[in-house]
Amino acid sequence: MQRWRGLEFVPGGWGRCVATIGVFDGVHLGHQELIRRAVTLAHERGVPSVLMTFDPHPSEVVRPGSHPAQLTTLRRKAELVEELGIDVFCVLPFTHELSKVPADEFVHEVLIEQLHVAAVVVGRNFTFGHRALGNVELLTRLGQRFGFVAEGADLVTVPHADQDTGGGGDEITFSSTYIRACVNAGDVTAAAAALGRPHRLEGIVVRGDRRGHELGFPTANLSTPRYAAVPADGVYAGRFSLLNAAGRAPLMAAISVGTNPTFSGRERRVEAFVLDVEEDFYGQRVAVDFVARLRDMERFESTEALVEQMHDDVRRARELLV
Repeated sequence: MQRWRGLEFVPGGWGRCVATIGVFDGVHLGHQELIRRAVTLAHERGVPSVLMTFDPHPSEVVRPGSHPAQLTTLRRKAELVEELGIDVFCVLPFTHELSKVPADEFVHEVLIEQLHVAAVVVGRNFTFGHRALGNVELLTRLGQRFGFVAEGADLVTVPHADQDTGGGGDEITFSSTYIRACVNAGDVTAAAAALGRPHRLEGIVVRGDRRGHELGFPTANLSTPRYAAVPADGVYAGRFSLLNAAGRAPLMAAISVGTNPTFSGRERRVEAFVLDVEEDFYGQRVAVDFVARLRDMERFESTEALVEQMHDDVRRARELLV
């Protein structure tokens, strides 16, 4: 898969393509259907498939301070769409200038003049251009005028089993907003159902206060990206992966998210106790995948009570992960 940052990387002699456009945060099951449709159309036409996304998130440019929690890093997003068969991952830097471009000009200048689209696949609720005035209907009309096909894919919905997890009516619509709400509530099981895989956090392992080591549970402390979608405080069963160690299988882990109230902690941390491995992961780039929530974060009256509970957390994590 080719990776472009900006349209100046479009090669000379570039022919036609099939494009899909969006933020694609999470690359959830709805995104995956959309992307597969674009890849299928590209194969049928014998042209490359291009996924166009934006960095930074458009909300942060249009309304500074409103950046939503990020479900996937840009690097992770590229990995996931490559697995789905996309030929070109194009990141368009989102600027104030770009936010002011009218929808019809964006289509003409970007999709037609630069990418030479034969077809464009977007979600049914997709909007674009200045003040988000562009939509699927406008894409369709412009396609008829300039010779490309526009498809608006339906959103992915499932029966709404739990009225407390989000969505509305009798169905849940899989969306990045819904998944962020699940993660924020600590419902990593519901998040995984919409993502098609466990929710992941990536980061660099940094030095902590070594209290876990003193208690017999040395942890890897993650320094996560600024906008990362961190699950609600609690203890989770999950998997721990070294991102720079190709071929090494993920390791079982019990993951703590919170401020460590037993010791009057104030700094919110993500700490992973890796099962059955005695290794110092300091300085390494890692990922933790949240498989299941074990319990809320609690304040214990004694260190002994905390250690007893940690042994139980590890036992339950192992049972869930083996």
